[in-house]
Amino acid sequence: MKKAIICKQVGDNYALDTSIINTHQPKAGDVAIFEVQDLGKHTRLQCVEGRNRHIYPEDKIMAVFGTRYATNQLEGYVPQGPRVEYHVLGQGGVIGEMKSIHTKYEEKGPTTLKLIGYATDSNGKVINTKYLLQKEVPFENQKPFGSKIILSIGGSMDSGKTTTAAFLCRGLSKANKKVVFAKLTGTVYTKDTDFVLDCGAKVTMDFSSFGFPSTYMCSKQEILNLYQNILHHLGREQPEYIVIEIADGLLQRETSFLLNDRQFMNTIDAVIYSDGNSTGALSGITMLQQIGVRPFALSGLFTAAPLLIEEVKKYTSIPILNLDALSARSILGYVEKANTEGVPSAAESHLGKPRNNELKSSTVAI
Repeated sequence: MKKAIICKQVGDNYALDTSIINTHQPKAGDVAIFEVQDLGKHTRLQCVEGRNRHIYPEDKIMAVFGTRYATNQLEGYVPQGPRVEYHVLGQGGVIGEMKSIHTKYEEKGPTTLKLIGYATDSNGKVINTKYLLQKEVPFENQKPFGSKIILSIGGSMDSGKTTTAAFLCRGLSKANKKVVFAKLTGTVYTKDTDFVLDCGAKVTMDFSSFGFPSTYMCSKQEILNLYQNILHHLGREQPEYIVIEIADGLLQRETSFLLNDRQFMNTIDAVIYSDGNSTGALSGITMLQQIGVRPFALSGLFTAAPLLIEEVKKYTSIPILNLDALSARSILGYVEKANTEGVPSAAESHLGKPRNNELKSSTVAI
């Protein structure tokens, strides 16, 4: 049996209950055993050892129910009631019912599974990965003493947020600063955290470290609690900088309510914004202005094109940093300047005008 990485905290002392497959209503994080039926988009499974293993029809896999929001891939949910077939939503072992898929994957469709049974503990209860081996710490609006938190956000999926965060960590590390990284929201798959670790972060982790297969459709309080747990864990390293990434774009559900939450934004010392093109970068600045947030720098895929950089420069004085600039020791100067300016609480924007009208021309306001 191939065991998905989201099940890394599930031991071998479990029972397989096949009698409840038509009666148990699964929740996000519930562990189950499936048989692969037909291969579609997903042909591999990231397993507990971190390796991506190929899967084939008739293979047995251990995975968990969950949700997914991925604009460039697919959308899926925990099914309400039993189904004849289930779908692989994410390579890290997230299983559910697909609702929509990007047109580039329409012909392939999802990889389908048959539910064999649920993994249960010694009390006959279905095992759930959320906080399986940890105790949940409630949100306290506190960050580790002496640490500055930098938030990496972007306009959409694949806009360059993780690469921006990774090279920022590299630059801070080269400047002899102890920096750690966490991905707060998204769908389980350790490629991003592994990449940032390779770039120089002392420690990296994400929501799956606490058993979350994904964070899509979690309540705000649940994500705030998760954030506090991540900070408690990273704080043990006594880092000087903590880089936090939020998945997807400004319009995505969890990203939006975090950026608009006063308590969350009060913990943030600086924001860096990534986008894939020039109009997106300017639109993002406008949207962030409306909630009182000014990024200390812009980055992302658009910085790979000198012409796009020049387009954006015409309308904003916010520094634009490509990968070379992010990974240089001099990045510390940008970050330290941002630390002195601080980030106003997003909720404060509803009480008055944004702090700084950054765009140079109203003709590009979106």
